[in-house]
Amino acid sequence: MNEGILVINTGSSSIKFSLFERKAATDFALQAKGQVEGIGTQPHFIAKTAGRILAEKYWEDETVERDVLLGYLSNWIRDYLGEGPLRAVGHRVVFGGEIYRTPVRVTAEVMAVLTDLIPLMPLHLPANLAPIEAIARVNPDLPQVACFDTSFHHTIPRLAQLYALPRALTDEGLHGYGFHGLSYEYIAGQLQQIDPDAVAGRAVVAHLGSGASLCALVGGQSVACTLGFGALDGLVMGARPGRLDPGILLYLLQARKMDARALEQLLYQECGLLGVSGISNDLRDLQASDSPHAREAIALFCYRAARELGSMVAAAGGLDALVFTAGIGEHNPEVRAGICAQSAWLGIRLDEEANRNGNLCISTPASTVRVWVIPTDEELMIARHTGAVIAGIA
Repeated sequence: MNEGILVINTGSSSIKFSLFERKAATDFALQAKGQVEGIGTQPHFIAKTAGRILAEKYWEDETVERDVLLGYLSNWIRDYLGEGPLRAVGHRVVFGGEIYRTPVRVTAEVMAVLTDLIPLMPLHLPANLAPIEAIARVNPDLPQVACFDTSFHHTIPRLAQLYALPRALTDEGLHGYGFHGLSYEYIAGQLQQIDPDAVAGRAVVAHLGSGASLCALVGGQSVACTLGFGALDGLVMGARPGRLDPGILLYLLQARKMDARALEQLLYQECGLLGVSGISNDLRDLQASDSPHAREAIALFCYRAARELGSMVAAAGGLDALVFTAGIGEHNPEVRAGICAQSAWLGIRLDEEANRNGNLCISTPASTVRVWVIPTDEELMIARHTGAVIAGIA
C-alpha cells in the first residue's frame, strides 16, 4: 500500500473515519471506512470495505472514555495497514473563525488558537479537538491537518454575513460564517465537471441531512448560506428548529424560566423533525408512519427548504442549477419532489421518473433550471486537503 491518509469526522456521539490510499498527488482510493457510534450509551465500532464488514466490536460499559475508543480505532488501523505507512491524519473541524481560511497543519499554536475559539462554538469544537489531542499523545510525530467547514464561505460578502447587532458585538465575531463548507466545496468541484455553465453562473446546493443547509454559489464561490453564526439557523433539521423568532427564546427565558443549558438541550436535541412529529428525528421513520404529525413534520421540512431556496436565489441574483446532496438530498425522492413543486415559480420542472430512480439529472428538458442529484464526499475532500498540506502544495 502507498501512503495512507486517515480522515476523522467526529461528533458529540460518534467518530467517523475513512482510510484512503494516496496513489498520486490528487488520486486517493478509499480502503476502509467506519465509525465508533453510541458514545455515552453503548459504544459500537464497525469497519467496512466495499460493503464487507472488516471488524466489529461492542462495549457494554457506557462510561468508556473517548480516548479509549480512539485508541482502539488507532490500533485497528495500525493492524489493518500492516507495513503500509500512515502518512497523516485529516480532521473535519467545524469552525475556524476569521483566522483559518484554508486547511492548516496542526501545531501547538494552532491548538491554542482553536481552543480560544471554543466560546464561539462550544458544542462542536471540543468534540473536534479531542481526537487531535488524543492522537498527538499517542503519536506526536504523526502530522495532523485541520480542515474547516467555514473556510469555503469566506467569499460570502460582508452584507450577507452581518446581523443587525451593535457593532461591538459584531466585532466580537457575532456574524454569519456558514457551515457544511467541505461538502459544498466538493459539490462545486463535481458540478464543474457535470454542468460547467452552472458553476460559471448561479447555483444553489441543498445539503439535506440530519443537519441541513442551503448554499448559493456564483462563479463556483459561496455568496450565502442558510447556516450563519451557529448550527441552528435556516432549515428544519433532524432535531434542530432552523430559523426561529428570537422572541420565542425570550419567552422561554422569562416565562418558562429556562436557563442556557435547558435552551441548549431544547434547540439541539428536541426540536426539528423530532419535535414536530413527536416520533423521530429520522425522516425515513416519519415516512413509514401514518401519524398526521409525521406528515406535518415532512411538509414543514419541504416548505422551509423551498422558502429558503427563494432567499438563496435572491442572494445569487438568479438560478441556473439546483443540486440535492447529503443523506436526504441524495436518497429521498419525496422530499426532492416536494421542494421542487413549491419552487416551480423559478422555472423548475421535475422529471418524476428520473427523480424516483435517483438519476443524476432529475429535471425535464423544459425546465429552465437544471436539477441534479450529486453524492457528496466530505471525507475525500479532507483527504485531498490533507495530502496537499503535507506535500507543501497548500
